[in-house]
Amino acid sequence: MSRLELFLKRHLLWVGVLAVAVPLVFMLRLQYNSLVELERTSAVDHKMTVRTALEGVATEVKYFYQNSAEQKLNIHPTALASDGICPNSLCFKSAKSLGAKRIFVADFKKTPHSLLFYNPTNNQMEPAAPDAMETRAVNVACAPWRVISEEGTTVESRALRVDERDPENRILLKPIVDEWSRVAGVAGMVVDNDFFLKTVLPGAIEKYFPKRQADDDCIGVILTAQDGGDNIMLASGTIQDQAEEMALPLQFIFADWRLKIYSRDMTPEQIAHSNFALNLSLSLLMTLVLLGGIVMTLRAASREMKLSEMKTDFVSNVSHELRTPLSSIRVFGEFLTLGRVKEPEKIREYGQYIETESRRLTQLINNILDFSKIESSQKQYQFEKADVDEVISETLKMFEVRLKQDDFTITCERPPRALPQAIIDAEALAQAFVNLVDNAVKYSGSCKEIFVRLGQKDGEITIAVTDKGMGIPQADQEKIFEKFYRVSTGLVHDVKGSGLGLSIVKHIVQAHRGRVTVESEYGSGSTFTIHLPLAESMKVEGMTEEPEAQKANPLKESDPALGLGVKI
Repeated sequence: MSRLELFLKRHLLWVGVLAVAVPLVFMLRLQYNSLVELERTSAVDHKMTVRTALEGVATEVKYFYQNSAEQKLNIHPTALASDGICPNSLCFKSAKSLGAKRIFVADFKKTPHSLLFYNPTNNQMEPAAPDAMETRAVNVACAPWRVISEEGTTVESRALRVDERDPENRILLKPIVDEWSRVAGVAGMVVDNDFFLKTVLPGAIEKYFPKRQADDDCIGVILTAQDGGDNIMLASGTIQDQAEEMALPLQFIFADWRLKIYSRDMTPEQIAHSNFALNLSLSLLMTLVLLGGIVMTLRAASREMKLSEMKTDFVSNVSHELRTPLSSIRVFGEFLTLGRVKEPEKIREYGQYIETESRRLTQLINNILDFSKIESSQKQYQFEKADVDEVISETLKMFEVRLKQDDFTITCERPPRALPQAIIDAEALAQAFVNLVDNAVKYSGSCKEIFVRLGQKDGEITIAVTDKGMGIPQADQEKIFEKFYRVSTGLVHDVKGSGLGLSIVKHIVQAHRGRVTVESEYGSGSTFTIHLPLAESMKVEGMTEEPEAQKANPLKESDPALGLGVKI
């Protein structure tokens, strides 16, 4: 395997994350640039939308009065030739609904000039009251046309004219021109200001600033109509400290009025920045979610590869563990079979070797079988009151031959007073203790001393196994009870093992409602301690013969991580 393949295999997760993260960062950068441009253009677009709406309102007002005046004030000059103007021929009856307060006709052909107002009550044309404000305003508006008529000046345009010198009496005029293009008179209307304020202007505003379209760009603004004195005559909301966005004068008539826009909550720039922040946050969140999903997928793939590697190592390590005692049994068995050993003491010694290695082989097989039962939740325990000291003493006798073979010394320290009884599965506890002692033998290195200490503390019986060997790094101490876990560095990794011993110890102890702890300093040895509750405390908790932990699978529930074991 090349270095590149080895590197990719060991760092698959990080390689995969980088392979995905780089394009994602590039795409996020492009999206950020797009959002910045969108922030810049959205404020401009908002202003353009609002300005277009304002222009629409002004145009709507203009068209309304233009159409009204054109319809009512289009009088033929022949209507002035008779002795009196017939209102029936002028269609003045619906003038009120078209925004006219009064309609008048000034006849410059008569001497003296006449000024008649339409009376809708009796449908007659009547002389104007000379002292009325309306009459004065009309006379002022008609004066230029009267002069043009008297001078006989011809006119080319018959377009409407607006006179707003009196804001209370705004006048629309249309000259009446004869066949020689001379002014014969003037038809006009005095605009109804109340009708404009209550009907015409609100209708135009409703058309371009709808109240119930939540997606409209103009909803977030306050529209006001202010007269020439900057008095607010109409408003779609309350104006307090809002900043003015823009203003636009009305066209044609009410030209001194201004339509003004105020931000309801935020200015267009603030709205654009808020949308930018929201869109960027959503983009980042989606990117993180996508990256998280990819990381989880790659991590699962990495764990599967690691699991496959662990299974391979497990088979290799177990094969080695099985080969060692089998080789010893075969060699000593051949010596005995071939009759090379004659002395009874040697025969007994070889028999002890064979028995010891057989027990060791049995222990390894039991660990594998028990682990299989634990994984399938079929492991059962038989609990009864027993003397822990007696169980430990009988178990230590199993190691006498092996310890003697390997020049090990084991020291067992007991408390001055006898330990109280505990509710235990003697066989399972012995198996857990054997695994701890077997670990101590494997990892003691050159210092072949093992210490076993029995004690009682805080309502618990403690069984501590101490070696003076290589120790366990601090970073690995919390993981060594996980199934298959093995320290990846140092001499600990060089010792063969199945990686099941400590995980089985943890399961057995948890089934007894106890706990197992480790104290270790790298290079200075380790101490594993089993803590078992006393029989009295277990009764108080409601345990009689069978703890609830027996029915569960603590190893499977509490050890989800996969790794290669340090000790067996």
